[in-house]
Amino acid sequence: MSAIRKPSSWSKFPVLSFLALAVVLSALPLGHARAQQGAAQPTQRPRRVGGNDETDQKRPTASNTTEVDEGDVVRVDTQLVSVPAVVTDSTGHPLSNLRPENFQLIEDGQPQTIANFGTTDTPFEIALLLDTSGSTRDDVGLIRAAANSFIGALRSGDRVGVVAFNQAQTVKEPIATVEVLSPLTSDRQALTKAIESLGSSNGTPYYDALERVADEIFREPATDQVKRRAVVALTDGVDSASNSDFASAKMKLSRAGIACYFIQVNTEDFVEDRLMKDCQDDGRLTLSQRQLQRYRQIFAPHARPEDFQSFCQMGQFEKMSISRDLYNLARKEMNELARVSGGRSFVASDLSDARAAFSRVAADLGTLYSLGYYPTNKARDGKFRTIQLQVRGLKEKAQIRARDGYYAPKQ
Repeated sequence: MSAIRKPSSWSKFPVLSFLALAVVLSALPLGHARAQQGAAQPTQRPRRVGGNDETDQKRPTASNTTEVDEGDVVRVDTQLVSVPAVVTDSTGHPLSNLRPENFQLIEDGQPQTIANFGTTDTPFEIALLLDTSGSTRDDVGLIRAAANSFIGALRSGDRVGVVAFNQAQTVKEPIATVEVLSPLTSDRQALTKAIESLGSSNGTPYYDALERVADEIFREPATDQVKRRAVVALTDGVDSASNSDFASAKMKLSRAGIACYFIQVNTEDFVEDRLMKDCQDDGRLTLSQRQLQRYRQIFAPHARPEDFQSFCQMGQFEKMSISRDLYNLARKEMNELARVSGGRSFVASDLSDARAAFSRVAADLGTLYSLGYYPTNKARDGKFRTIQLQVRGLKEKAQIRARDGYYAPKQ
């Protein structure tokens, strides 16, 4: 959790709050071997059901153009909807050899035609969101090491973008900002340089960072040639400085069809210990006005706004209660984003466990399929549409983890 004021003398644990670290990858045990093979083997593209290499090369990539496919099938002004999915057997073992005919996609009760199919070997596009709010130099060093290890295990065809926080000086006071340190690239030297430039901030614009991932890292809409997409965020998920909110960030990520993975770092005890200090203590933490107002709007909507103006005038019990509610809210939001997007959340007890947590994320991402379809409902009404993904043709019952829907684009 971030606050308006954070002492520069912290020496143990950062107040990591924010979601966003995005990175994905094939299963780690095969990562290094695949990276070595990348130069010798051609990159595998997602399969287009019913097409071939020649027709795929001639296909326009813009989502709002008219296309004529084999058999004079015309598709007009419809955006491809991506559905990340993980399929396991009854014991939880991933099923990695499924084909398009093993899946059935249903939107609002209507069957859809699968137009794009990315296997577990299809390259990734990953947004790596690193929450460095309140971190000391040593803490940032741990984050750099974990992020570099993760990127080093990726295959040559995988592309990564890096997003983090930094401090910007305004006329009145420094403010926390979101920085895109690198756009999507497979250049490992450029990514290493971006991670080396990680800064830190005294606030956490976590929701703003999630929107930046959707708006900038994944700015281009999904196409028939799109790779699997995910955001991997290292954070405690507690926002303190965003102009946007959770609902807005969730909607943008949903429209972009991004699988959300979170490494939830536990900073709660560390933060509460400093919240309880006297306001004159140089080692204290305070909740920002944005945090207090967000808390009032969600947990005490009928309370007087003036009762949430001064953190220092609040009692010890009230401070503790607010902090715990905000942390519980952050964990709920991260788990919800992971669930509805087909992603997953992992817990890191502290930053020293971040590298192991990244390995668990990578292993799960290595089992991720990506399916895509052009909705039969072409209305651009901004409404939420439910998605059901079913698996068929298997000898035993399978378990599916996939996104549960998306928001249609608006006119």
